[in-house]
Amino acid sequence: MARTTFTAEVLTPEGEVFNDEVEMVSTRTTVGSIGILAHHQPLLGMLEPTELRLYKSETEVVRLAQGEGYVQVADGRVLILVEEASDPASLDASALREKLQTAERELEQAEDGSEAARVAERDKRRVEAFLTLVEGGGEH
Repeated sequence: MARTTFTAEVLTPEGEVFNDEVEMVSTRTTVGSIGILAHHQPLLGMLEPTELRLYKSETEVVRLAQGEGYVQVADGRVLILVEEASDPASLDASALREKLQTAERELEQAEDGSEAARVAERDKRRVEAFLTLVEGGGEH
């Protein structure tokens, strides 16, 4: 059964990644997974690294590896602003494993509570989420 569509837009610092009509958006906020349908109440949330799913229909789903960012639901549309959004098929598992080792090393060397520790921890979470998508499918 077709659902009512609405506009979903995904933006990164490099520009627009997605802008089309969808039936549902599925992602993860800092407080848990969320599914957004047409006529959703206004919302502003912080996003965690995960698999972003944009359902154009029940059978056509655009999947993206989503970095940290924000989601806004307002005026009948969804705006997703993230650090990174990539096709999981374009991600290289060995390069991600190297990035994970680098982030873990930087985290070990950083002073507890420092900005360097916070950045390394964020990078580690993102790379782990992306590795899960590449190696084992979706997270939620």
